[in-house]
Amino acid sequence: MQKGSFSHTTPDWRLLGFCFLYFSLVAGTQAECPVQLSQKSVVVEYGGSAAVNCTATVPHYGMGWEASEGGVDKTSASVITWSVSDLTEWDIEPFCYINYNKSQAKPCEVNLPVTVYKTPDSVSISIVKHSGPMMEGNQYQLQCDVHDVAPVQNLTVKWYKGQTLLDQTTFTDTIKTPVNEMTTLLIRPDRADDGAQYRCVAELKLGAEGPQPPPTVTSQPLSAEVHYKPKHSNSTETIVKNEEVMLDCTVKANPAPTYTWHSEHLKEKSSSSKLPSSTLSPGKYTCTAENSLGKDSKVFIVEETDRTTFWAIVIPGVVVALVLIISYVIYKCKCSKNSVI
Repeated sequence: MQKGSFSHTTPDWRLLGFCFLYFSLVAGTQAECPVQLSQKSVVVEYGGSAAVNCTATVPHYGMGWEASEGGVDKTSASVITWSVSDLTEWDIEPFCYINYNKSQAKPCEVNLPVTVYKTPDSVSISIVKHSGPMMEGNQYQLQCDVHDVAPVQNLTVKWYKGQTLLDQTTFTDTIKTPVNEMTTLLIRPDRADDGAQYRCVAELKLGAEGPQPPPTVTSQPLSAEVHYKPKHSNSTETIVKNEEVMLDCTVKANPAPTYTWHSEHLKEKSSSSKLPSSTLSPGKYTCTAENSLGKDSKVFIVEETDRTTFWAIVIPGVVVALVLIISYVIYKCKCSKNSVI
């Protein structure tokens, strides 16, 4: 070979084309395996039973089921059934195979996706690092523990207060065997939440092939005890002295409040939440409600009579009386005039 020259071999395009066609046919054949499964997928509870038929759609040289449980040896039958009566393998992967062409290097296969599930042994709710009553306005962390559930990627944990859905959590772990899971929820309770019941629900969403509605396990409710100070809806109230009207200082608080009254008109101390207005002199009366968390006061203004109501009654009465008097005078005048004539 001379210096600077190089070797060049022309490729055999016919050979390349044949190889391309061969592999295309093989790939197409594998993608269109001539069998049909009676179910596209199976969802079965751990320890439960399942059965799926595999049917050949062309003449063949043998077909079977390959599986760690319920396998079927190669046979000349056209319909074969994979079945298990007590499924206890979490990651089972059965597939149906068929030899329909003598020139096949290996049988073609159709996989059957199987989901084995287990509902939780228990679901519980607790407050993290806290015991006893919660204080209004403080932040707390609730924890939900789900024990021995599978598969976790199908698990949704829902948080409820009463019947109201607060939040939900899903999981991405692809492990198929049972696991313990935990999720948390931050809350900041107020006085309206005193006595509210929180709960968490573990739900397994297993798709259309799974049980409907989805299986759930619910925790025992956690009853919230919230402590809060007294707070009146308004700071002042005007009361008209009356046999039936009370000065009512009653207010919600937890722990329950005590009451004290202050006024220059009071001769005796009172710890009641109410005072009858009929026994009081006109003036101002201040009531203070107090518990261990704080206190709040309200001023009652007692009046002798309701002037607005008084004039609302008197004025129409005066008008009616004047109309009657004028009508009578006019009538008398007409009578007197007629007598003269």
